[in-house]
This record gives sequence, structure tokens and C-alpha cells, in this order.
Amino acid sequence: MNFELTKEQKEVVQAARKFARGEFPDRARDFDREESFDVAIRKKACDLGFVGAFIEPEYDGAGYGLFEQALICEEFFAVDPGIGLAILSASFGAELIQLYGTDHQKREVLPRIAAGEAVIGTAITEPDAGSDVTAASTTAVRDGDDWVLNGTKMFITNGVGADYILVFCQTDPDQESRHQRHSFLLVPTETAGYSATKIHGKLGIRASETAEVVLKDARVPGDRLVGKQGAGFKQLMAFFNLTRIHVCAQAVGLARGALEEAVRHTQGRRQFGAPLASFQATQFKLAEMATRIRAARNLYYEAAWQADNGKLDHALVAMAKWFAGKVAVDCADEALQMHGGYGYIDEYKVQRLYRDAKIMEIYEGTKEVEKLIVARSLLC
Repeated sequence: MNFELTKEQKEVVQAARKFARGEFPDRARDFDREESFDVAIRKKACDLGFVGAFIEPEYDGAGYGLFEQALICEEFFAVDPGIGLAILSASFGAELIQLYGTDHQKREVLPRIAAGEAVIGTAITEPDAGSDVTAASTTAVRDGDDWVLNGTKMFITNGVGADYILVFCQTDPDQESRHQRHSFLLVPTETAGYSATKIHGKLGIRASETAEVVLKDARVPGDRLVGKQGAGFKQLMAFFNLTRIHVCAQAVGLARGALEEAVRHTQGRRQFGAPLASFQATQFKLAEMATRIRAARNLYYEAAWQADNGKLDHALVAMAKWFAGKVAVDCADEALQMHGGYGYIDEYKVQRLYRDAKIMEIYEGTKEVEKLIVARSLLC
């Protein structure tokens, strides 16, 4: 397929690249060391239309497709994955609201996210429910006109800083099918009974906040149900098919950043009287990295294009997610190796990319889950 970017898409790439290169480098190391982030940077990104770029103009968004949002992801993650995630995850869950929310929910939440006035998160994983999302045991019990939630969620992006959290919870525990027991509820984080504790000491993406969320008799009105009751699993799979493409773009951006660091270092670093880049062994590594990145980018381009044209391919998305994650990990590893001892200290960006890369093979679907999806598409 021909994935020549349109003039508008090229402008999106150029704008995202300019913003990331102008705002991220001077603060990336401090954010990583301090596990912190300056929300003023996110607000600037919102003002430029980068956050929730897929939000429809009716709700004050840029109205771009999945493809354009992915292009923004790649550019941000090529400069710094931690900051990129801290910015772009502010809309993580807005897809669900746009797809399944009521008009009231959309008008309450989406314009605020697009304007940088609110942050949303999605609480799916639990201490004993990761890849098997149907094992999620957080409950929402109907009490009069309200829902009362109880349970614990783990590894929740924006759990502390979000204004809204979409909670994946059991509303129909007696359903025979495990795939019809769950729903999504839109929970304002100011709700009594909602609490979140920031998780410290992550391997990477430290600028992005991750938390444990506890819901203890958290009561929300009945109209906080998102979409059809009992359809949460189906909604979640549709959501992941979109957001996993974003993760592919994140991984490609990270890998590209690693390649750029490797090229820069090997051209400047001399050994045995010559630049490292002059040695065939180094050149082969760089060539292999560039080829893998191109292949991974083509996979996510095709997946995003198909999704935007109503032809979403579940297996293709899984292929792209698994392969792009592997490319990110492999390229970061090779780039650090080419840096030698310099790559092992935090004054060099490459060590941060190395630590950031591993999450690409874990969140929003582990590499094992993605391979299972591909295999089942072949064997069904």
C-alpha cells in the first residue's frame, strides 16, 4: 500500500516534531530522576491540538483520524517517551466516551480534555487481573438510582492526577458468559470513596504518573454508565484496537530516537583511530535498526489507515503491537551497546530510552497476548 502522507499530515508531523524538540530535551532528565512532570507543557500541547486530536470538532477537538494521532505519538516518543506519555495519556479513555458515551457525557468531558482543562484515565488492570481482563473483580452494585463501586485497580495511568477515571467493573456478575459481566462507569476522582496512591520506582516512563486506585463504597449516579450495561468487555476490545495502534507508533518513535542517538554517537566517537561509524560491524547494526523501524512503521501505518477507513483488522493490530514493541526493545538495546560505558550513565539519553522501551511489550496487551491473537486468526 502507498502511505504517502498528505500535505496536512506532513504539517501535523512537522508541528509535533517542532513542539517536542523545543519543549522536551531540557527537562526530560530531571522529570525522569524526580518522577515528576510539569502540566504546563501538557497545556501547551492541548492549545496546539495535540491531545485528543481524534476528538470530533463538535466537542472542540481537532477532528483528526487515528492515523494523525499516531503520527503525533511517534514524534513525541522519538524525543522523550516519558514526557510524550504524560502529555498524550491525558485523553486515555476519551475514545470510549466518544464511541459509547451519551451526549451529556461527551459534552461534559471531551471539550475539557481537548482544552487541557481535564485529564481522563482508564482503570482496567487489578492486582489479580492483568491479561485476563474478564477476571476483574471490582464491583458496581445498583443502589436506587446510583452505582456503588468497590475494588482495587493497579498500574493506572493518571490515577492520581486525572479528573475522571473510566472504571471497568462487574455490573452483571451472574451472567453465565464472563464476557457479559462487565461495564464501564465514568467516575469523577473527586467522588467520596475514590483514592489513589502514586507508584514510585518504575523502570521507565517516569514522567508519566502511575497509581494504585482504591474504590471503597464510591457512589456515582446511574447516568455514569458508559454505553450498554454488560457490554464492557466488547467495548474494551474495541478501545484496545485503537489505542494499541498508538502504542505501535510510540514504539516506533522510541526506536527511531534510539537510532538517532546511535548515529550521533558513532559518528563522533573514535576508536582505533577512526569513528565508530566507519566500521562495518557498526554500519550493519545501524542498517538493521533502520530496516526494522521502517517495517514496524509500515505495519502501524496500515493498521491506522484501515481503522480510519472502517476496515479495522484485529490480527493486523496485534501484529503491529507485538512487532513494534520488539523493535523498540531491540533498537534501544543496540543503541546502548554502541554507546559502551557511556550508555550506562544517566547523562546520556540512550539509557533512558533503554529503560522506557520495555513497557512497549507490556502495556495495553503483552507480546504474548498479541501473538495469541495473531495465531488464533490463522487457526480459526
